[in-house]
Amino acid sequence: MSSTKATVSPSTGATEQPLIHESGSGNAAPETQSSKRDYKGFVAGVFSGITKLSVGHPFDTIKVRLQTTKDAHFRGPVDCLMQTLRKEGVAGLYKGATPPLVGWMVMDSVMLGSLTLYRRLLLENVFSNPKIRAMTPFSKSQQDLTTLPTFGQGIAGIMSGATVSFVAAPVEHVKARLQIQYAADKSKRLYSGPIDCCRKILRTHGISGLYRGLCATMFFRSFFFFWWGSYDILTRLMNEKTNLSAPVINFWAGGISAQIFWVVAYPSDVVKQRIMTDPLGGALNDGQRRFRHWKDAAVAVAQERGWRGYWRGFVPCFLRAFPANAMALVAFEGVMRWLP
Repeated sequence: MSSTKATVSPSTGATEQPLIHESGSGNAAPETQSSKRDYKGFVAGVFSGITKLSVGHPFDTIKVRLQTTKDAHFRGPVDCLMQTLRKEGVAGLYKGATPPLVGWMVMDSVMLGSLTLYRRLLLENVFSNPKIRAMTPFSKSQQDLTTLPTFGQGIAGIMSGATVSFVAAPVEHVKARLQIQYAADKSKRLYSGPIDCCRKILRTHGISGLYRGLCATMFFRSFFFFWWGSYDILTRLMNEKTNLSAPVINFWAGGISAQIFWVVAYPSDVVKQRIMTDPLGGALNDGQRRFRHWKDAAVAVAQERGWRGYWRGFVPCFLRAFPANAMALVAFEGVMRWLP
């Protein structure tokens, strides 16, 4: 594991010779070494998901509870934490962790694997063209046609976000419904666990019920443009201006870029959570459905709490973003270096 600055690739974030660089040019043949190694992103993403859940789920539980309850229920993140620990114990912080444990493994595998693939495809088929390259932001300082520019990183982020949404939507839907079950007595809960939740939703509302909030999930993940774009910028800057080792650059760039992402994307996440925790209604007997459209949930947040409603629960989310994503990207890059 080298500590030289040149080991960190701005095109992939990987700390070995990057997948993009291995093609040698922007017009590589289909059977390039880089295309053969596309599998690495999917495998490394599994380890990223495990790390992210282990570090971040307690923060996520606090965030979801603050986002989806009335102001009188919790005075703030600390009060929410203390009430959860007092009434439900440490296990309460990991409530609903089973679906995201499996889900994050799959989600990060799909997200980071597809991100790696889209990066390569965009470089080989779009950004290796000098005319297109010249029209992108930062083109004067990013003229190397063998690396993907920052704008391309952002586009790859949007594409990977749309791809992983088809996995993320049902996982996050089930997780959110389990997280807002506050009864300490399990017999008083509507869902006994993730499998029971899936079964009841499928029985009463079908696949469309399980995928409630898919469009909101895709919109939220379109902000991956800012995550992966800023990750690329930070990686380039630290690689050029510091003597930090590759894992340290991964850590800081990963953590800071994740916080940038949450600053711009958080209001859309609040709306998404409101949609996913809205009663499904019908035969499920969980209440009356309120939000038929994304706009309905967005308006409801503003009417109930004003502009501050879009930022309720932001503190635990922001605190979670750095350690969870920094460690996840260190794990991802480490496995990427280790795999043949």
